[in-house]
This record gives sequence, C-alpha cells and structure tokens, in this order.
Amino acid sequence: MKWINKVGAIILLGILLTMALAGCQSNSVKSPEVTENSAEKNASNEQAKGEGASNSTTHAPENSEGQSAETIKEGSLEKEGNVVLKELAFVYHDYTIAISDTANKDQMEQMLGKADKLKSHTYSANDGTNMDTLIGFTEKVYTYPGLEIKTISIPEGKQDSIFHIKITDPKYATVRNIKAGDSLDTLKNAYPDGKLLGHGAPNEEDDFRYEPSNHVDVMSFRIKDAKVESIQIYSLLD
Repeated sequence: MKWINKVGAIILLGILLTMALAGCQSNSVKSPEVTENSAEKNASNEQAKGEGASNSTTHAPENSEGQSAETIKEGSLEKEGNVVLKELAFVYHDYTIAISDTANKDQMEQMLGKADKLKSHTYSANDGTNMDTLIGFTEKVYTYPGLEIKTISIPEGKQDSIFHIKITDPKYATVRNIKAGDSLDTLKNAYPDGKLLGHGAPNEEDDFRYEPSNHVDVMSFRIKDAKVESIQIYSLLD
C-alpha cells in the first residue's frame, strides 16, 4: 500500500513538472501575430524618429531680394533723413538735384535738357589756378538759362559729383520752395535757422546763409532790395 502511494506521488510530481515546463516555453516563444505586431510597432517608431530628426532641421529661406539688392549709390539716396541731401538741393519738374549727387552728361541732359554751354577742365600743376590739391581732378561746368551747375571727378575715372549750383531763374526753387525774386521775409520764414551775414538794412545788399550740417556744405542767398537775387548751393573743396 505504501508502495502504491509512493508511485502515485511520483506520478503527480511528474505531471506538475511537465505543466510547469510547458508554461515556461509558452511565455518564452511569442506567437507569429504578436511578433509581427511588435515589428510593425518598432518600424513605426523608427520612422517617427527619422521624421522628427528631419523636421528638427529647418532651413532659413533664402533672401534672394537681400542678396540681389543693388547697393545704394551716392546721389540715388532717398533724401529723407539725410540732412545734406535733403536740404542742399533744388527742384525742377520731377527731379530733386542736390549737392553730392552723381551726374554725368547724359544724366544732366535727362534731368535738365541739353546745356547751352559745357566746359571741362582737368587741373594740373601748370594751369595757373594754384589748385594743387585738385591736380588730376576734372571740373565740368553746365550752363543753362538762369542755372549753372559744376561737377568734379577725382582721378582714375570716378563718377562726376555736383559741388556747386547757382540759380538766378525763379523756375528753379529750393526744396523749401524759395526762388529768385522771393522777399527777404519769405526767405526768413522758410529758413528761420539761417542768418544775414552783414546784418544789413533791407535795401542794402547782403548774404543770407543757411548751413544745415557744417561749414563745408552751404546754401547762400544773395539779397538785394529786400529780395532774393540769386541762390548758391555749394560744397567747399579741400
């Protein structure tokens, strides 16, 4: 009897061990469906990581406008905000012509028409002008009825630049709308920061000077009989 009980216990223990081993194997080996789903999930995660890496690198848009924008040249500057270019100028039709503007012969003709007279002179050591600081520079003088404009170009083919303007015709007005023939009172109202150099009486000749920035760039009004006789806008040359 004892032997039978012992055999039964051994059989029962064997059954239990077999069931335990089967359970371990089922946990260690996944079904094909589970394996496939896991692989798809991993692939999706890898793809998401790849997209995330791609999106994290942003390229700044190329500013083709900034790259191709032309450099603003002297004379084509907007005169707003620039004291010298804004004030030391006169207006004719749709053009505002100022000291330091670049202007060659073609440009002058486009703005003002063909000059009645054009003179050109290149300074040299023996030209009798005693302008040693300007040796090699070329000065041009454009003469129109009631208007004279002088330009100068430095050596080595640089552009001509306006340095002197003289106006006697009322059709050429300053940017503050002062022209030859205007009264001294009208001039003073337009340029309250200017001054009479001679402090003369209204019937005496005098010069009314306006210097917007320094003592090199000047606007000067010749006064006679309490009226503007002529206007000069100029930049002193070294």
